[in-house]
Amino acid sequence: VTMEMKDSGSVVLTAYHPHSPARIPGMEQSFVQDIPRSHSPTGRKSLSRCRRINRMLSNESAPPAFSRSNSQASMDSTSMEDFWCEVESIKESREDGSEEAMLLEFKPADEGELEAEWLQDVGLSTLISGAEEEDGQALLSTLTRTQAAAVQKRYNTYTQTLRKKNKHTVRDVRDIFGTSDSSPTFETVPVSPVSSNGIQLPGQKPVWKSVSSKSCLDCGIDKGSPSITEELSYEVSFSESITVLPKTQEWPKNQRFKKEDSALPKFIVRKSRFGLTEVGDLSPEDMKKIRYLSLIELTAFYDALGVELKRNRVERVRGRENGLFGVPLTVLLENDQKKVPGIKVPLIFQKLLLKLEETGLETEGILRVPGSASRVKNLHQELEAKFYEDTFDWDQVRNNDAAGLLKMFIRELPSPLFTVEYLPAFITLVEKISKIKLQLQALHLLIMLLPEANRDTAKAFLQFLKKVVANEGKNKMNLWNVSMIVAPNLFIYKGKRANQQEMQAAATTAHIVRLLIRYQDILWTVPSFLISQVRKMNEAAMNNSKRQLMFDKGVRKLLRRKTMERERPERPEGAVTFPPYLQSDIPEGVIRVYAPLHSKVSMAIQLNSQTKAKDILARFHCENSRGSSQNVRGQIQSLHEIGGNIGQHCLDPDAFMLDVYRANPQAEWVIKPKAS
Repeated sequence: VTMEMKDSGSVVLTAYHPHSPARIPGMEQSFVQDIPRSHSPTGRKSLSRCRRINRMLSNESAPPAFSRSNSQASMDSTSMEDFWCEVESIKESREDGSEEAMLLEFKPADEGELEAEWLQDVGLSTLISGAEEEDGQALLSTLTRTQAAAVQKRYNTYTQTLRKKNKHTVRDVRDIFGTSDSSPTFETVPVSPVSSNGIQLPGQKPVWKSVSSKSCLDCGIDKGSPSITEELSYEVSFSESITVLPKTQEWPKNQRFKKEDSALPKFIVRKSRFGLTEVGDLSPEDMKKIRYLSLIELTAFYDALGVELKRNRVERVRGRENGLFGVPLTVLLENDQKKVPGIKVPLIFQKLLLKLEETGLETEGILRVPGSASRVKNLHQELEAKFYEDTFDWDQVRNNDAAGLLKMFIRELPSPLFTVEYLPAFITLVEKISKIKLQLQALHLLIMLLPEANRDTAKAFLQFLKKVVANEGKNKMNLWNVSMIVAPNLFIYKGKRANQQEMQAAATTAHIVRLLIRYQDILWTVPSFLISQVRKMNEAAMNNSKRQLMFDKGVRKLLRRKTMERERPERPEGAVTFPPYLQSDIPEGVIRVYAPLHSKVSMAIQLNSQTKAKDILARFHCENSRGSSQNVRGQIQSLHEIGGNIGQHCLDPDAFMLDVYRANPQAEWVIKPKAS
């Protein structure tokens, strides 16, 4: 079955939000009232009713006010039945009071405000305030040509708008960063050649090892059918890789894509000598910089494609401060971390996933077939009362009811899992970008933009969905089926701006979910060109700090004299000092590895061109196989790069250590468990 995608221009679909009235403006008379209510115990509509809804929304003869969107036009009358049945099920759960209602207000954007918010969100508030902030200078010094152009475009729009409004005098970027050109410009980093982790070694060419991302592809959905294979590279920024742009950014009106799982291309990831880095492998400080750079790169990427990057501006809605459902993810995690320190995914969400993984993966129609509305409502109330007291009986929960609770949890989040701000960008990447490879690159950057709590929760959810698809032989849920059911719970927003166009973006949102499930292992890998920029950013910040320390020699001499006059204080009890081997000079090509949890806590290792991180781990394991405790031997240990031009970096076991060492010679090397 093929699906025809037609460009309908701007689609206003923004986000699904649970705390909203059941009424859908503009649709009350045309859609909602025509959906018959069901009195069946399960709440599932008959197949014929769902078909009637689908036909109604895809009818060629519908009046202009209800013209079909780009994605809906690509569907035949039977391909999206599951989607619309899920929409109807969601609607009924609101009408029977199972889910609370609260309206999410959108803030109108004045001229220049969007640009000002964008500059703040990318860590360049210095361009607005005029302050000489080191972080802003360091960030600007890492930008590629296209990234610098994106920043300059937003900054120019911001300054021109303020001058028109005569609000106040705007400092020129030349005054802030000392550029001498006649117009605000930013020094850019050469695009090529750049090594994968940010340091180009003199005379050295990158050596590549092509690795198939099998963990993305071996999910029981290929059916042995031939599929297109494409190569992905993380070494050069996505925006710099776009070399040919159509004169007008209008994709073919009759573009088609197949909904069969095997029609999606297989991607080969280029794995460099530095290995691959997952999101959890970097420190929170460095991930914050990754988010800054990802928004700049996403903007530059959309600019290069001639596509507008749309963002929503919403009034912040405060959710509940306690309980399970309708509570912000950050609040849930704060409460849960009091019980389980370091937890990254809310306990209730983990428990629902675990329940379904243990007993529900082989249930036919799991996620699609709803549970009893009354049972789900009662279980919801019982969970709120008993979950944290550990008195809730999970054995009483049927699989379809657990699936209903899982979807309800996602819908009731005060802010959608993929955030209100960037949901228009998710829709645009399918509506306006035709090639799946480019869609995947845009999606990759959007995942990097997510707040940590949202990203970790989304990852756990997608890993579960991947397992559901892997059991298609028994549960009859293939990738497209799962995507259709999940899409309304993630992407349909029902608030003041909801309209018929939003409801008709069915195929678009289902396709996004399909990409998220199929390529999730790629999407949670940090592109190495962003790590490269983080390293350069950290180096620039360190150099700025060094210059700051040397600004006044007289002060330094005075401090030295005062220090010498003072008696050397005794070492306080409990003070921490670095071991001698971390303080002493180490010969070139030799690293001192520290393993605090092992009986042999340190070892000097001579590196050669073939030494990998896993070789060092194996050597420590061999040396400590008898002396270490049973707990340490049972843990999975990883080699970490700490300090220098990176905060903390858990290394890929296949990383070639001499290359990593040369990229960051000031780092310390520590073996410890990988953060979960």
